[in-house]
Amino acid sequence: MDNDRAMVMIVDDNIASLKVAKNALAASYHIFTVPSAAKMFDLLARNKPDLILLDIDMPEMDGLEAIKLLKNKPDTCGIPVIFLTGKNDPESELEGLALGAMDYISKPFMPQLLQKRVELHLTVEAQKVRLEEQTKTLKLQGDELKMFNENLQDMVKEKTAEILKLQNAILTTVANLVENRDDATGGHVERTQHFLKTLIDGLDNWGFYKEQMREWDIDLLLQSSQLHDVGKIAITDNILNKPDLLTTEEFEEMKKHAVLGVKIIERIEAETPDSAFLKYAKIFAGTHQEKWDGSGYPNGLAGEAIPLPGRLMAIADVYDALISERPYKKAFSHREAVQIILEGKGSHFDPILVDVFEQVADKFNLNVFYSRKS
Repeated sequence: MDNDRAMVMIVDDNIASLKVAKNALAASYHIFTVPSAAKMFDLLARNKPDLILLDIDMPEMDGLEAIKLLKNKPDTCGIPVIFLTGKNDPESELEGLALGAMDYISKPFMPQLLQKRVELHLTVEAQKVRLEEQTKTLKLQGDELKMFNENLQDMVKEKTAEILKLQNAILTTVANLVENRDDATGGHVERTQHFLKTLIDGLDNWGFYKEQMREWDIDLLLQSSQLHDVGKIAITDNILNKPDLLTTEEFEEMKKHAVLGVKIIERIEAETPDSAFLKYAKIFAGTHQEKWDGSGYPNGLAGEAIPLPGRLMAIADVYDALISERPYKKAFSHREAVQIILEGKGSHFDPILVDVFEQVADKFNLNVFYSRKS
């Protein structure tokens, strides 16, 4: 038996019709001839054909009853059925099609016509099966691709997190290196980062400067703030660690740390031109000493000509300097520092940022800061 051949079951109580149909199709298909619908169901328990040619007008169980049973059984509902009928009855044809028949062939039929109709429907069914298999394959491939993409996204997130962690570690190390040269400013970097985050959260809650902040990557911005004093690495120890107030000439030298910080970051930036955090770092380094009224340094910028990150850092930096003890001054209390910041509204500091600072000032209190860390 040729296993590549399709199997066709012919069901008809008319022996002559069975013989004609079998002779027409036997050269191309495996043929089962069945004289009744009941025997068809017995045979279907052991064999599943690719196509059933089913006579309508049969005793005991006609073709319409038989197709109802076929289509209601899970194991036979998918077998295509073509009705054979000697009736010219459009209503029966419509009923049969509604019940699931795919075609009608009128008896008596020409053998060549029967061959072509069977060939056509088996070709359609084969294409349908192939299409279903291709669809299943595509779905499987799509599921695999989706899983691959999800795994790839997880890998990218993991690598990005590792890079950010490494980047932050490098920033912290550089910032600590600068801070360790200045005996008087221990913890300054960490505290100003906390103050800056508090101000940014306050701005967000109050809805100020939304357009500018929408473009920020807050995590990178906060990381990069650690380099705001990086230029101090180029300031001599006798100035940086002087226990007394600086002379005018020494203060002018100290003021250069803003310009030097920008130059240091630009040298790093030249090697990594796409690094967003260096863009933020350069703004912090170059503008955190500018004042709202234009009396700051290094460029005497005024008002909104000072980038917003620099205006934010100005408050964080000054507040920390006020509450920190120095050899030449005592540490101001939280309340005193807040009052000094408020008095600098419109002169040293952006008036809007001072209003926000006033609302969140309690969170600047170091007691709150250290209790959150512990």
